[in-house]
Amino acid sequence: MYPLGNSSMYRYDAFDQRVVDDRVNQFRDQTARYLAGDLSEDQFRPLRLQNGLYIQRFAPMLRIAVPYGMMSSTQLRRIADIARRYDRGYAHVSTRQNIQLNWPKLEDVPEILAELAQVEMHAIQTSGNCIRNTTTDQFAGVVAGELADPRPTCELIRQWSTFHPEFAFLPRKFKIAVNAHPDVDRAATQVHDIGVYLVKNAAGELGYRILVGGGLGRTPIVGVVIKDFLPQQDLIAYLDAVLRVYNLHGRRDNKYKARIKILVKALTPEVFAEQVEAEFAHLKNGPLTVPAEEFDRLASFFTEPEYETLSAESAALNQARQADPAFDNWLSRNTHAHKKPGYRIVTLSLKRTGIAPGDMTSEQMDAIADLADRFSFGELRTTHEQNVVLSDVRQDDLAELYQALKGLGFDTANIGFLTNIICCPGGDYCSLANAKSIPIADQIQRRYDDLEEVYDLGPIDLNISGCMNACGHHHVGHIGILGVDKKGAEFYQVSLGGSADHDASIGNILGPSFEADDMASVIEEILNTYLDLRQDGETFLQTYRRVGIEPFKERVYANAD
Repeated sequence: MYPLGNSSMYRYDAFDQRVVDDRVNQFRDQTARYLAGDLSEDQFRPLRLQNGLYIQRFAPMLRIAVPYGMMSSTQLRRIADIARRYDRGYAHVSTRQNIQLNWPKLEDVPEILAELAQVEMHAIQTSGNCIRNTTTDQFAGVVAGELADPRPTCELIRQWSTFHPEFAFLPRKFKIAVNAHPDVDRAATQVHDIGVYLVKNAAGELGYRILVGGGLGRTPIVGVVIKDFLPQQDLIAYLDAVLRVYNLHGRRDNKYKARIKILVKALTPEVFAEQVEAEFAHLKNGPLTVPAEEFDRLASFFTEPEYETLSAESAALNQARQADPAFDNWLSRNTHAHKKPGYRIVTLSLKRTGIAPGDMTSEQMDAIADLADRFSFGELRTTHEQNVVLSDVRQDDLAELYQALKGLGFDTANIGFLTNIICCPGGDYCSLANAKSIPIADQIQRRYDDLEEVYDLGPIDLNISGCMNACGHHHVGHIGILGVDKKGAEFYQVSLGGSADHDASIGNILGPSFEADDMASVIEEILNTYLDLRQDGETFLQTYRRVGIEPFKERVYANAD
């Protein structure tokens, strides 16, 4: 076993390790049989998908699970080493907080999985029609204002859902997100198959509000509440009931109508909730009831690191900010208040112009691991927005960290702004994509390379997907871009007004699609329209919601003609 450092994260016990090791050996045998011709492609497909392996446009893609986005420096170093030896020297952060390798050889995948198992990692259920990686706020446990740390809940869901025999072959893939902050949602919780919100009732007891039927893809829908307050101990029994109803009634004859959102809409949320309650009645107060001791056990893995007692004010930090305006700007944009005085949460931007959004080289991953050890108790987090977080940095160390990030190219001060683009790999890699995503992101980043201009635009989420599967979450971008195929040519459809926060909304399609070469100009026209229309410091989303889509449509297509 390799040491994982002092990270406050879930650690495998002997049973966990045996399960993961057994799965590696099983898949090694399955892969050998497939390569020898003893398994057909149809027989091998569900086996590889259950182990995170896709066959993409040019090569296999291996998706490595990062439970709720938490990693240790040891784990990141192992991924860096694997990418260097078995891939092309880089990895990609996905919107489910996982890590993807885009070029492994099929025959090497069992060995990659074996090396991941040595550092308590795997690729189980990162693909296929099963319950995928549970996601949450990348600031979980360290940000002020949370009702409780959501990570023990995420770990509970992970342990319940992994290898669950009843939910291994669902009608379609299934995604769950957990949020514990009443003021902000950094996990896009309302557009998941199940959204779990930590809440308190009138008596001050901690429990959950449950949403179902959210999702993006071909039919984007915001989830609906089917349970206002669920006692904490009933979470797994209730989730089990939801999955049972879905497994029983979800469509398997048409993959485009197989997601739970279609079932909820067809039955109506009220009828769906009634069916869940009927199932829940059989499960409540039974073996799936979670005792308080189990929540305590899970919480024990997420203990606070050895924080120092520090002042909220730092003379050294103030001096560094005054001496270096670029550092001051980065600190304002890319760091966030911590629940502990004297610490900050730092987001490393993986959105430098000229680099595919979310990509890191092996050398950069090694360097991030070193920085995590030096500055953040050996822990790091991947984010829904395809960045990396060091969650526990002393204020007095921020100037030194900033200099290190400058050397690595992770200092772009654009978190929350236009060029912090969410972007799927698109047609450069994915066999499902209708169009490339990465060149469109690059085109827009180059057009808006002046950060002062970007700041003047205010907070804007711009998301790009290469196809209707919506891996880039374009539906909930303030500005969303979707790659479409028009008689073999790549075109792009634009939507406006989406949001993934507590005020979740699905964007409205602007109109006919545009050619790839026009996309930066189209975005510029949209943003110029916003600047002309905004009032009293409105954000883009506020302006759009006030004036609607027509002024944008009129300007964009008038100039396109």
